[in-house]
Amino acid sequence: MRTRKTVTAAVAFAAATSLALTACQGSDGGDDAGATKPATVEKQEKKGGAVLDQPFEKPDLTLTDTHGKSYDMIEETKGHPTLLYFGYTHCPDVCPLTMSNIASAKAGLKKKLGKKALDDLRVVFVTTDPKRDTPEELGKWLRGQDPSFIGLTGDFDTIQAGARSVGVHVEPSYKKKNGDIVSTHGAQLLAFSPKDDKAHVLYTEGNTSPEILEKDLPKILKGETP
Repeated sequence: MRTRKTVTAAVAFAAATSLALTACQGSDGGDDAGATKPATVEKQEKKGGAVLDQPFEKPDLTLTDTHGKSYDMIEETKGHPTLLYFGYTHCPDVCPLTMSNIASAKAGLKKKLGKKALDDLRVVFVTTDPKRDTPEELGKWLRGQDPSFIGLTGDFDTIQAGARSVGVHVEPSYKKKNGDIVSTHGAQLLAFSPKDDKAHVLYTEGNTSPEILEKDLPKILKGETP
């Protein structure tokens, strides 16, 4: 029988800010290289996310969506089960893998539960590289994952503050002397309950496989902890 470790928000925040930061570098053309693997918040949480005894409040973010329109995250996702991830489209591995895993889990659940069961789910991808991730570029990238995914971009300082409020540490992108661009992203996927709009479950890179997410999502959709 699976056991799920409960962790405090403070512990998750401290671990996330000190460990779960990934730096990736690449050329302006998008041929990225030199990625480093992020450490997980709870290494023992290989069978599912960590349940927080002090849930995170949803970040107060008003950004621009892939259609160029203003998107107030709190208002737009209110009452909806929501998965939130901070990453960027030029990431060579972790970001596309995480979003692909979510898309695969959704596809599996549609076959089991039907499309209507997933209509309320909101999957929000907030870029940590807004200079390169324009609404158009972000939209094109996300459509290759799942057309229903919501992409947000905007002012980096606003994004950084929103990420920090849920324990995700990111730094501004910068260009090296050789022209490579170095960007960062967190390794956390946060699951917000439709009942109170708070994140009760936190996943890291090591435990976001399609199998894990497909098993956990039915409960998350109902506002329960897996």
